[in-house]
Amino acid sequence: MDTHSMSVLGLTSAEENVYRHFLRNPGTPAHQAPAVFPPDQDGAGRAIRRLRELWLLHGDDESTWATDPGVAVPRLAEKQLDSAHRTVRQLVDTRPILWSLQRDRPGPREEPSPLGGGAALRRLEDLREVRAHIDQLAFTTRSEVLAAEPYDALSPENIAHARHLDLRCLSRGVSIRSLVRARALEDPATLEYLRELHAGGARIRVADELSELILVYDRRTALVPIDARDTGRGALCTEEDGLVNSLVGLFERLWAAAADFAGPTAPDSGEAARLTDAQQLVLTAMCAVSKDETGARQAGMSLRTYRRHISDLLRLLGARNRAQAALLARERGWV
Repeated sequence: MDTHSMSVLGLTSAEENVYRHFLRNPGTPAHQAPAVFPPDQDGAGRAIRRLRELWLLHGDDESTWATDPGVAVPRLAEKQLDSAHRTVRQLVDTRPILWSLQRDRPGPREEPSPLGGGAALRRLEDLREVRAHIDQLAFTTRSEVLAAEPYDALSPENIAHARHLDLRCLSRGVSIRSLVRARALEDPATLEYLRELHAGGARIRVADELSELILVYDRRTALVPIDARDTGRGALCTEEDGLVNSLVGLFERLWAAAADFAGPTAPDSGEAARLTDAQQLVLTAMCAVSKDETGARQAGMSLRTYRRHISDLLRLLGARNRAQAALLARERGWV
């Protein structure tokens, strides 16, 4: 398989050829595209229509442009990942299928255990197994992640791994509430990661003292350390309702007692602001287009997320409106 092919992103070879044609020849008429593959001119027309539906081509028949690859590729990848996520979620939770089949068997029937083997509590003593289980839960969670993590700082490796999981969840509309120690804000790399997470839509609160490590997915599955004093010993995973509800209750009490994370640096704090990649995309789009819908498509995100980033940028720049924000951003050399 050609590793540079866009087939992994869901495009046919004809669609890829047409997209690449308009990348090389921006602003040319749409009727010139069939020249890309003369034997099948109808195929070019179908490819153009689908590429327009995917927002990969814009303009009109007289002048057509290809969407910037920096926007197009993440958008297509997200679409493919969402499709894969739906499939994996159905495969991971096969209990409804199993229970339906068991109802067709004669004799007594038992509903399948959520963890398998009748276990209400599962021990994960290998740290690689713990991470793999967290990866799977983050990928299949549908609505909410609750995380209380008493770290003082995150390593670059942990940040890279967590960023991928968290931003994927947020992009699917999953709510994330995260509790962290105040001491974690003293580490520059950890603080930058928390700012990026906050800008992506996560709710973060800070506790002066935090010792509990709790992860809860969809209020259905929870993980806690086997030994709170030595997290390297592994984790306990449970889907037992009583245990999960107790851990959710503990999290809510810790959450209520914590303070909101400040988010982006205030303009009068004297600290140089550092934009996340998402904020930079939104700022560039905001300065170039007038409609939020167009800007959101250009930035490759939902309208709601796009507007939330604009609100953060206005606060970060100390601007009263978007026009002033664009002017201040240009004066600072941000665009």
